[in-house]
Amino acid sequence: MDTIIILIVVGVVLLVGVGIYNRLVGLRQNVNQGVAVIDAQLRQRHDLIPNLVNTVKGYAAHEQETFEQVITARNTAAQGSINSQDEAQLRVALDRLLALGEAYPDLKASANFQELQRELADVEDKLAAARRALNAAVSRYNTGRESFPAVLFAGMLGFQPADFHRLDDSEKGVVDQVPDVKF
Repeated sequence: MDTIIILIVVGVVLLVGVGIYNRLVGLRQNVNQGVAVIDAQLRQRHDLIPNLVNTVKGYAAHEQETFEQVITARNTAAQGSINSQDEAQLRVALDRLLALGEAYPDLKASANFQELQRELADVEDKLAAARRALNAAVSRYNTGRESFPAVLFAGMLGFQPADFHRLDDSEKGVVDQVPDVKF
């Protein structure tokens, strides 16, 4: 009789452990997916920049230094893994490029430039939404990992806390703000 009770208790503990493990795996996958979505949005931003630079070049040929800074910052940010410092430098260079619209009224009126400006604003909006989704996924994962009884098993099963800001420090504090790319 005692053996049956021990087997039942062990069986229940195993079932609870498997349930906790599967839930934490799902939550961790949501975090990984959030990181991948942000990476895709950053790559889309990087792909849009050469088109924007080429459009502006036609109107502001003597702004070569600005063009070179944007292209250098874009190439640095697009290489390898995501780096918050590279993304911050790209953002500064891109802001300088977009500011040229004020100095060139014909550029500001260009349909191509306006379309690229809209695309950039759309990418920035999607990036902010992806960051919010990632933060929500990280919160759900960390809460699931730290709640009882998961907290008893999570460390043993290799589930480490997820970091809210592991991807890009350059965007802290501006996630919920609409990007300002008007001319």
